[in-house]
Amino acid sequence: MLAKGKEEKHSEQVQFAAYKQFCDDTCVEKKRAIEEAAEKIGMLKADIAKYTSDAQQLTTEIAGHDQDISVWTGDKKAATSVREIEKADYDALHKDYSESLDALQRAIAVLKKQSHNRPQAALAQVSALKSLQLIPAEAKRTIDAFLQSSQDPAEGLEVSAPEAHGYEFASHGVIEMLEKLLDEFIEERTKLEKSEMNGKHAYDMLMQDLTAQIAQATQDREEKSEAKAKALQAKADAEGDLKD
Repeated sequence: MLAKGKEEKHSEQVQFAAYKQFCDDTCVEKKRAIEEAAEKIGMLKADIAKYTSDAQQLTTEIAGHDQDISVWTGDKKAATSVREIEKADYDALHKDYSESLDALQRAIAVLKKQSHNRPQAALAQVSALKSLQLIPAEAKRTIDAFLQSSQDPAEGLEVSAPEAHGYEFASHGVIEMLEKLLDEFIEERTKLEKSEMNGKHAYDMLMQDLTAQIAQATQDREEKSEAKAKALQAKADAEGDLKD
């Protein structure tokens, strides 16, 4: 009887020990699970904060790229407008110089070839110079005086010799004046052409730089927009895991 009682008591002790061990093991597992869950929650919250910060930073940088692209696009438009005005002014002035040079060359050639008894063609060529915008007012007055003296030897330029001699004398003075103008216009047109070439080169370089900057900013913007979308998706995923 005593032996049976001891056996039952031992059995109870064994069962209690096993139950206690089970409880201890369960507590350890629960504690470990709680700690792991807390760690995971902390990591998820840290990830959410990082993804949020990354998305905000990318939003700021994307806005900066948008601003740059807008400014550079405006610069291209403004520079192109200015360039178009400059080119139109150049074309008009270059045309005036070219027409003036042609007219001067024709007048000089005719004056040199005409004899004193057939001045009509020369007078027509010289008279045409007065309608040109680039011919100075003083030169036009000299041309008027020459035309008047050619029509009436008693008036205009200093003519004291017979009509033939007076015409040749007056023609020589006008030819010298026209040749001087011809040289000046050639020089001025050459400077104008050089200025146009430099202006076009500067414009082309500016367009190249702005186009490259816009292309780079556009590429950066696209890459950051993609990165922002990924950050926001990762944030959403982390928030979903946090709720679970």
